[in-house]
Amino acid sequence: MTRFPFRPRSLTGLILFGFVIVALLALLGTISAAIEMRNLSAASERLVINGVTATQYTQALVRQVSSLERTARLYQIIPRPALLDTFRQNRDLLSRTLDDFSALTGGDDERARVIDSMRGTIELISGAIESQSSARISRTLRDFTALARDAGQLSNLAGAQTDRELKQLQAETEKVRRRLYWQSLALIPITVGLIGMFALVLARPIRQIDAVISAIGHGQLSEPVKVQGPSDLQALGRQLEWLRVRLQDIAEERNRFLRHMSHELKTPLANIREGTELLMEGAVGSLNGEQREVASILRDNSLRLQRLIENLLSYSEWQAKRSDLEVGEIRLLPLVKSAIETYQLPLNAHRLRLDLQVPDLTLAADREKLQLILDNLISNAVKFTPDGGTITLRAAYDGAGKNLVLDVADSGPGVPLEERPRIFAAFYQGATPHGGLVRGTGIGLSVVQEFVLAHGGSVEIVDGEFPGAHFRVRLPLTPTPAEGGTRLG
Repeated sequence: MTRFPFRPRSLTGLILFGFVIVALLALLGTISAAIEMRNLSAASERLVINGVTATQYTQALVRQVSSLERTARLYQIIPRPALLDTFRQNRDLLSRTLDDFSALTGGDDERARVIDSMRGTIELISGAIESQSSARISRTLRDFTALARDAGQLSNLAGAQTDRELKQLQAETEKVRRRLYWQSLALIPITVGLIGMFALVLARPIRQIDAVISAIGHGQLSEPVKVQGPSDLQALGRQLEWLRVRLQDIAEERNRFLRHMSHELKTPLANIREGTELLMEGAVGSLNGEQREVASILRDNSLRLQRLIENLLSYSEWQAKRSDLEVGEIRLLPLVKSAIETYQLPLNAHRLRLDLQVPDLTLAADREKLQLILDNLISNAVKFTPDGGTITLRAAYDGAGKNLVLDVADSGPGVPLEERPRIFAAFYQGATPHGGLVRGTGIGLSVVQEFVLAHGGSVEIVDGEFPGAHFRVRLPLTPTPAEGGTRLG
């Protein structure tokens, strides 16, 4: 199992640990993206503020240069002190605007040169005005053209600076976009890998538990339960191991009880059969018709009980894995006739018609177990077929010549759909059979399935061909045992 430097012991801790790791990666990615976006936002804000401020300053410079020139020209024509004061105010305002513009971030050498040039021009103009010399003022007024040109150039420089910063911001935005894109691409496989790793860590013990529960549900109790993983899942595995051992003990106790009771019942039942046979043979005197009928009923029911006991013995021995297949070559027709003779009395009593379509076929099988397969299928058909009904027995090789196909069908009510999933389960009893005098143990069809599977064959319920229940058994001509062993007889 995958190891971590720190691995929580419990399932809850492991889930929380995995959630924290995955959430931490997502959080780191989010924080990184947030920082990048904050930086871009700050840069955008600076660009907007600088651009707007630079535009405002350049517009103010143009207005103030124009106002300063107008005042100077008026003072040349009308040299009044009030106009001189207005000129000085406009000059100081223009100087402060240049100082503020010079302090604005993002400037370059060209902008500083133009500002210095404007300051020098303002000083020349101011000196001429302050001298109050008409000739000097006239010469200086021509400098306003250079001053206006420099103000326009400052406006152009500010616009170019804004364009450069905008392009830099766009380039930085593209770099951030690509960086976040690759970061997201890197986080996806890392996150998926971590999720897959934690899922694998969790899935393995859960699969083990699922397999154990499935095995226990199907009665496979031989393999010990081993669950690796978080401590609480290991504790659950130990509980399942305790359950497996307990169920195994119960199954062994049940099989021992069945074997013991079956053997205990066989002796008195044999005595009953022997006594009944003596009565029917007239060993203690001849019997009249009614007495012979009663003795016949005793004999038939003792035979039925014997078959039930043999089913119990065979089932318990097979479940305990104490019996092997004793395979030998068998002629099917005599075996079928022998099984039918056992049920001759109920067939006659209920006027049941037997449609026998069994040619003289041979196969390799365990005679005793094949006999029990036939006996239980015929017994089931007899119990569920109404008076005057028909029972069909049919056998043939399949098209490939590798399997024997045996069909046993009746004209009874059939097997309800809701009972089919459990019909082959041990000790399951469906609806009460028509005219049934003795309710079975519920293991007849289970014995059929166990012994058919033991030969490597299959048994199924077929619909559509007959009105009642139709069981189809496929047996390989040479058995391939699925359970137990094989011993050649």
